[in-house]
Amino acid sequence: MRKKIVAGNWKMNENLQEGLALAKEINDALVADKPNCGVVICTPFIHLAKVADLLDQNVVALGAENCADKEKGAYTGEVSAAMVKSTGAQYVILGHSERRQYYGETAAILKEKVELALANDLKVIFCCGETLEEREAEKQNEVVKAELEGSVFHLSAEAWKNIVLAYEPIWAIGTGKTATSDQAEEMLAYIRSIVAEKYGQEAAEDTTILYGGSCNAKNASELFAKPDIDGGLIGGASLKAADFKAIIDAWKK
Repeated sequence: MRKKIVAGNWKMNENLQEGLALAKEINDALVADKPNCGVVICTPFIHLAKVADLLDQNVVALGAENCADKEKGAYTGEVSAAMVKSTGAQYVILGHSERRQYYGETAAILKEKVELALANDLKVIFCCGETLEEREAEKQNEVVKAELEGSVFHLSAEAWKNIVLAYEPIWAIGTGKTATSDQAEEMLAYIRSIVAEKYGQEAAEDTTILYGGSCNAKNASELFAKPDIDGGLIGGASLKAADFKAIIDAWKK
């Protein structure tokens, strides 16, 4: 059975004290009422080491939102995969549309980041998804396939076991628009089919694929009921413990 995961992506929110308080609230709530799925919180770099100290990572795993495409050296302001790993984090989000859009992260850059993350024993939550223009031109399949081919489909079958995919239609991130559960399922089924072409049916069945894009407590149950949707990558709703837990609890319904 492939792993079901709800992952929170805090983005550039919460100062250190606020972040520690939020992490503790999430951790305490889930230790008291064990989740029916894997849970990950991905925080800004400055939170990682201290948050790692207060999480029960058997219940709530820790992840970073990014890492550098260089191993180490004179790269002022960058944070390497090895540094992320040293904080106690287990996961890293790579390829998020905001990184691609605002910081010019190309498929080649992301390929380097993926390899360095895996070399440092981090699991990768790799994001892919199309813009509204691409969706309207019915190019979503080719866009997503190109993103995967450009950055992760070169990996060995063994390395692939440490990849979680997250489909995020860019037009549904923070816009309040959500892909319908049928649209989301259609895309995740397509992604699973191209994983099967590359790595075989068994690997595809074992690959966790998340939906990201305005997933909330109201629509989580409907989304998670779909056969190819293995959980969510949650933005805004992960910044309130009660909202985040309500999404996690959708796996109990």
